Amino acid sequence: MWLKFGLAGLVIAFCTLLGYFAAGKYRARRSFFSQWCDLNDKYLSELRYRRAPLPAFLKECKLSGEFGRAAEGALQKQQNFKASFLSEEEKREALAYFGQLGRGDSRSQLGYFEGKRSALLSKKERAEKDAKERGELYLKLGLLAGLAFVILIV
Repeated sequence: MWLKFGLAGLVIAFCTLLGYFAAGKYRARRSFFSQWCDLNDKYLSELRYRRAPLPAFLKECKLSGEFGRAAEGALQKQQNFKASFLSEEEKREALAYFGQLGRGDSRSQLGYFEGKRSALLSKKERAEKDAKERGELYLKLGLLAGLAFVILIV
């Protein structure tokens, strides 16, 4: 009897874990756009007040995860990066964005990055909403799949 309960618990936990991993795409997207918005805000502040060289500024930002790899690759003039959770249009937009870092005078850069701010904020909000909704959905689906599997076994 205890063996059945133990096995049932393991099956439910495994299916819930699969649901958690299935929602990873949406968590990665949320993190990517969150870091992108933070970088944009920091760079705007940098352009307005301090105006440090771009490599020094990027060292201070401490970019991490998929966004950090994308930023490093784009700044080293690599024309692609692997982010399976982004559409091709979003990848092109990110490459164009990183291509504009450190180009031109501060006034034109302020205009460009101020213009990008609202678009990035809307993408960040959408990614956060998707991550919350779909993350919960996949966890619940995993739990229900585990329960259904246990019912079929018993």
